[in-house]
Amino acid sequence: MNTVTIRVATPEEVDASIIEAWETGEPQGNFITFPTPELLWKTLTPKRWEIIKAMAGAGPLGIRELARRVDRDVKGVHTDAQALVQCGVLEKADDGKLEFPYDAVHVDFMVHAA
Repeated sequence: MNTVTIRVATPEEVDASIIEAWETGEPQGNFITFPTPELLWKTLTPKRWEIIKAMAGAGPLGIRELARRVDRDVKGVHTDAQALVQCGVLEKADDGKLEFPYDAVHVDFMVHAA
């Protein structure tokens, strides 16, 4: 199963992961990283999560088909899909179709006391 981990990490933590991968030669997995929990939740709204769930393991989809699968209007789905493309969650092919190239999502972050 091709899984992506959506996480919250500082730039230093991301750098440490890259260095570890380089030094050990071990794959570290697939990650989509946000710098704060607030930005993660601002970006991945409930309606955008529905899009991600509908696209997981589905292969490339056009906007109309995606709107049908999430039972929403095309314009709203297009707006949300573009936001997901801009932050790197979805990929856009040359033919305009969108893809979430993973079968599963794992979300991982910790909130520390201030």
